[in-house]
Amino acid sequence: MQKITVKDIDVTILKFNEEDFISLTDIARIQNPYEPKDVVKNWMRQKNTIEYLGLWEKIYNPDFKGVEFDPLLRQLKGVG
Repeated sequence: MQKITVKDIDVTILKFNEEDFISLTDIARIQNPYEPKDVVKNWMRQKNTIEYLGLWEKIYNPDFKGVEFDPLLRQLKGVG
């Protein structure tokens, strides 16, 4: 396990199947050191984040069911 330091906060980097993953919780501690989960919850419900996750799934998940994801996108955009 590696770490980098960002604004005096250690951010964990994990390697899995030759891919690097960074800890969102560690990054969120920069904004709120006492309740980083609240920062992550806010990120996860933002429209741009959900759109990004949908696009990521379309690209990398061959079993992704875009038809089931579309109603969520329409709801986020205020349509339907």
